[in-house]
Amino acid sequence: MAEKKNMITSEDLKRYEAELQDLKVNKRQEVAQKIKEAREQGDLSENAEYDAAKDEQRDIEARIEKIEKILKNAEVIDEDEFDKELVHFGSEVVILDIDLDEKLTYKIVGSTEANILKNKISNESPLGQALMNKKAGTVVSVDAQDGTFDYKILEIK
Repeated sequence: MAEKKNMITSEDLKRYEAELQDLKVNKRQEVAQKIKEAREQGDLSENAEYDAAKDEQRDIEARIEKIEKILKNAEVIDEDEFDKELVHFGSEVVILDIDLDEKLTYKIVGSTEANILKNKISNESPLGQALMNKKAGTVVSVDAQDGTFDYKILEIK
């Protein structure tokens, strides 16, 4: 079974590539130096610096593996190909939660980039799917566990 493609913008691609380069070139060397210095202190069984450095090394290697997997399956989306009048991948959308009378701003991103705390929602999420290819002024309904919620698209950036 083929792995799912990760939709990312060219901006995100550059960010991932820069982070990967930094992890491989700089962070690996830094943690290797920390491990070396901790080893020189003697008994490793009670050496907190050694344990912390090994934990950091594991975290770095896990992040490298994750980024490499994202890049391997990346499908870079050219945002210039989309109609600017419609919500599309990479759009920043200002919506009105009709029930709460609250304005919300979200950027439509791929599933690997989604982070609600940074106002980034996946194009695959129920709200993301409902907003895709709609114009400003359109009201969309989103079915969720708690019921149906209505949102009006106020602006597309």
